[in-house]
Amino acid sequence: MSELTKFEEQILLSVWKLKDEAYGTTIYQNIQKVTGKELAIGGVYFPLERLVKKGYLHAVRGEPTPIRGGQSKRYYRLSKEGVQALMDSKKTHEEFWKDLPEFKYSTEK
Repeated sequence: MSELTKFEEQILLSVWKLKDEAYGTTIYQNIQKVTGKELAIGGVYFPLERLVKKGYLHAVRGEPTPIRGGQSKRYYRLSKEGVQALMDSKKTHEEFWKDLPEFKYSTEK
């Protein structure tokens, strides 16, 4: 299993959180809400497809809707491998944060 990028991790966590409402726009909105950063909505779709190809996500088409001009949404679900990748990432983060000494700010240049 390859390590996740920070953005891939945010996407997978968003899919997990959004459950049955995880599609491009809601994933984008969740990441923007949590990070407070302005993102280009199109910037979410390439990593989503990469995560599907890696086997971390499953993609399914919803029903076409008149609101979307007959287009269907593409919904994403975490795979078992996606959950494992997130658990591995969490463990790595926890190891780095564990037993850190107190940080002292220096006024020297």
